Formats: sequence, structure tokens, C-alpha cells
Amino acid sequence: MPVVTHDISGLGRAMCDLVFPPTCLSCGGLCEDGLLRHVCARCEPLIVNVREPHCLTCGHPFFGEVEGERICPHCEGLHPSYQAAKTVTLFKGPARELMLALKYRQGLFVLEDIAALIRMNHAVVEFLRGAVLVPVPLHARKERERGYNQSWLIAEAFQSAVGEHCTIAELLQRRVDTSSQTEFDRRTRRQRMKNAFAAQNPGAITADQRYVLVDDVFTTGSTLNAAAHALRQAGAVKIDVVTFAHG
Repeated sequence: MPVVTHDISGLGRAMCDLVFPPTCLSCGGLCEDGLLRHVCARCEPLIVNVREPHCLTCGHPFFGEVEGERICPHCEGLHPSYQAAKTVTLFKGPARELMLALKYRQGLFVLEDIAALIRMNHAVVEFLRGAVLVPVPLHARKERERGYNQSWLIAEAFQSAVGEHCTIAELLQRRVDTSSQTEFDRRTRRQRMKNAFAAQNPGAITADQRYVLVDDVFTTGSTLNAAAHALRQAGAVKIDVVTFAHG
């Protein structure tokens, strides 16, 4: 995995902010006195910190008071090859703008805000303790075009929040170069992702280790489930999923 430098010293950041005050990615206003650097204090409350109760398969929260069996429309018919999933926030408002900047506008500067939001979600941090994080890989062509795999960078943000009780491993490769999935329905997405991933080195995957697949956004779960299936075929037994956002 290529090394991408995205850190900036505290002094350098202060000087940069003095000359070029950061503006909010959501509303365009100045970012002053908030918890995040690229989302203003007025827009921060629009970011949903996902808490329980939530769907165990995709992590989407169950809003309001829910009794009896909880059926989640967001992952209906998925049949997961993993055990449980969590997500930090919902893919809307300021959180959506952070992710779009990272994925499509070379916005590595948003990673500090992504890391800050992860640290605020204590349930996700605890969920990752003791796990090996496995970023969902991009196809080599797409990673060359973008210059980095955003899922790897998000995994680094998760690892930073958890500390030494969490590691990252590049265990999968993407064999199928699929185009964007946004225009396809659930069934088509799942069919297109079939056999899209394979283990890089099956011998490095053990049955006693817990692996947590990391991706940027949970949409239908097709990509994550295909990656989980590849891990399971290589011998993994304890497989979970975490994403920065759901949407």
C-alpha cells in the first residue's frame, strides 16, 4: 500500500488557518469554535453519531421506540457472510461532504475530521479492540487513478482511535474491475460483485483471529459481503464489518 502523507503539525495548521481560515464543506461558512476543522459549529449537529439500537447486519440505527422483531429495509436479502456491522455516522449532510471530498476531490485534509468523528463514537472504538482491520481493496487501475485507497486511510483513522489494540492488514485483492455501482439495484450489485475479491495470501489468514472489514460507506452491503466471502473462503471464521458512514 503506498504511503500517503496527510498529517500537518499543530503550528503549521495554526499558521495556515490564520492566513486561510477553513470554511465549512457543508455550508461554506467559516469554521470557528467547533469540534471539527472543516465543518462549522452550526453544521456539526447535523452529523448523526450512530448509537444503539441499530441493525446488526448493516449498522443503520433504528430511530424511535421499536418493539418486537426489527426488520431493516437497508440490508434486506443480504444473507451476510460476516457476523456483525457497525457504522460511525449516516451518509448525509456534512458527513457526506467529508466523504465526497476524500473520494473524489483528493481531499486528504478531511481525514482529521473523520478521525475525530470516529473517536466520538465510543461503541465503534470498543467494537474494534483486538481486531485486525482489513480495508476493502480497490482494483489496481482505480487506485492508480485516485492515488490512494480511501478505505485504507479510513482504516488508519480507526486504528488511531483504538490505539495499540488494533492492527491493519492488506489481506485481499480485487480481481474484478467493476464500474460505479450507484446506478444498479440491489440484485444487480450483488451479482456484479460475485467473486470480485480473493485472498492475497491465504496462509496469512487464521481461524482464531478476528477480522473487521473496513469500507467508506455501507450502501447495499454487496461489496462488503463479497469481501467477507473471500475472507471466509481463505479460512477466516470471525468476520465483522465497520464503515465510516451508512447510506
